[in-house]
Amino acid sequence: MRPVVVHADGASRGNPGDAAGGAVVIAEDGQVVAELGVLCGVASNNVAEYRGMIEALRLLRRWETDQPVDVRLDSKLVVEQMSGRWKVKHPDMRDLVREAHEVIGPMSVTFQWVPRADNTLADAAANRALDERRDYLVVRGQETEL
Repeated sequence: MRPVVVHADGASRGNPGDAAGGAVVIAEDGQVVAELGVLCGVASNNVAEYRGMIEALRLLRRWETDQPVDVRLDSKLVVEQMSGRWKVKHPDMRDLVREAHEVIGPMSVTFQWVPRADNTLADAAANRALDERRDYLVVRGQETEL
């Protein structure tokens, strides 16, 4: 079974500054099935990247997918922390890692670093949330509640 792919990114205007996380969910046929953006208040880009990833994983849990999930991020910090290879020193990050693992629950999830150039859809989702100053979710072309 091929994995569902989640690209997640964070945008912070000031770092820390006004921030939002964004993510896209891509089905095994390569089609984007969901796009979301979530405002994070004043935060770093890494905190925002965590928020985008967590909301995408939360969406997949609601959909009760049994497919494996491949999360692709351009933050090496987030990838290494979620993979358990790097210690999580900052208390805010510890809370985000804990929340992410709680959301993952029984799902089979892997984390992969990708270059920023390969993460443009998630970056655009985060920036859309910042530009529009709101959380949003689009599923199969239809805007719905996040």
